[in-house]
Amino acid sequence: MRRALAFGLVFAQFVLLAALVFVPHGTVWPVNGLIVAATVVLGATGVLLAGLGLVGLGPALTASPIPRENAPFVTGGVYGLVRNPIYTGLIAGGAGLVLLGASVWHIVAWVLLVLLLSSKTRWEERMLLAEHPEFAEYARRVGRFLPGIGRLRKR
Repeated sequence: MRRALAFGLVFAQFVLLAALVFVPHGTVWPVNGLIVAATVVLGATGVLLAGLGLVGLGPALTASPIPRENAPFVTGGVYGLVRNPIYTGLIAGGAGLVLLGASVWHIVAWVLLVLLLSSKTRWEERMLLAEHPEFAEYARRVGRFLPGIGRLRKR
């Protein structure tokens, strides 16, 4: 059941990312040079963050939100700034695609992506906490998607 849910979440994530790429452009706002520049910055930032996150995980990397068994707990590199740099990269890149797409459907797909990644993160972090007790302290220091924002509170 857990694996099926994990697969479903990953599949939905890719569907929403594909929607951001392939949904027809709209006319909600004009796409000018400033919008294109912002898209390039957000896209490059997203690719950089996601890339650093992928490389930084090393043997702990998995497409599934279910952590690999006996994988190392990574807190260095970009993971010292945010707990989920891959998801932050997807959100940033998706925001760039929304700007370029200029349609209500792009906005809807991006909001759904953010909600999906937020839910997926909460589930993944519960599993990380069960696997790595030191995760609690790490999550109190490091923000979820942005530095300092979304840190866990002490209970």
